[in-house]
Amino acid sequence: MQRGLYGPGGFFVRDDDGPAGHFRTSVHASPLFAGAILRLISQLDAALGKPEVFDLVDVGAGRGELLAALLPDLPDRVRATAVEVAPRPRGLDDRIAWRRDVPAEVTGLLLATEWLDNVPLDVVDVDDAGRLRKVLVDEKGSESLGGAADAADEVWLARWWPRPGRAEVGWPRDTAWADAVHHVRRGAALAIDYGHLRESRPALGTLTAFRDGRQVTPVPDGTCDLTAHVAMDAVAAAAGTPYRMIRQREALRALGVDGARPPLDLARTDPVGYLRALSAAGAAAELTEPEGLGGHWWLLHTIGIDEHGSIP
Repeated sequence: MQRGLYGPGGFFVRDDDGPAGHFRTSVHASPLFAGAILRLISQLDAALGKPEVFDLVDVGAGRGELLAALLPDLPDRVRATAVEVAPRPRGLDDRIAWRRDVPAEVTGLLLATEWLDNVPLDVVDVDDAGRLRKVLVDEKGSESLGGAADAADEVWLARWWPRPGRAEVGWPRDTAWADAVHHVRRGAALAIDYGHLRESRPALGTLTAFRDGRQVTPVPDGTCDLTAHVAMDAVAAAAGTPYRMIRQREALRALGVDGARPPLDLARTDPVGYLRALSAAGAAAELTEPEGLGGHWWLLHTIGIDEHGSIP
């Protein structure tokens, strides 16, 4: 999975249109998502007392689409940084820094939108003797059982995925997120992703792949996105800081994106305005659909913000 996504010729490092050409995220779905993030940034900036430099760090930035959308409405003191293994896209605004690792110190917002689901992990299953073994896959997508699960795998599974059978070992995601959050000195870290909780782990796992907008067999050959849902409660606990976790539907509504249809009276008094509002309602509905993007989790950690500077 590591090689297929991030190795030479891997899915995320190829010189092409990037993830947007293969699957649709909230970032790509509508400008309303960027607008909601902008309002969150404003709230956090106020809670921090409007620091001289506000860091906005996008981990797993794709081709910089979200930062590019936010930049025109951000104060000059906002320092935007994209963290991504792919080369810097041609034509990206020079005000957006591009690097492979998280800056050492962040004061502001560290954001990861559908990054953790692409942090590589192992899949394990139980053999006929009841032993946990790693699942292997060949170039055609056929599976077989390999060596025994590592001790670290078994420790994590005992706490976070106790149901016997096929499981996705999430400690690499826990480690990646905890390390990212550790760089935030003051502010917040927000992970937005699809995932599950301990009491509802999927019996057959979630590992899958996408290519050209279609779901395909997950083969780690560099031609497709390899993704698995995130064990969100494990990730949240690993960071070791206070957090809140809600569904995207609830988060976006709190930030002014509700998907309500405009009143019909507006069609008579302002037809153009009605059509514009109707289009926005449709986009908002996609972002808040419970069985789709609206079902994503928002995991927010706050660091160094006192009780008088809380985020609503």
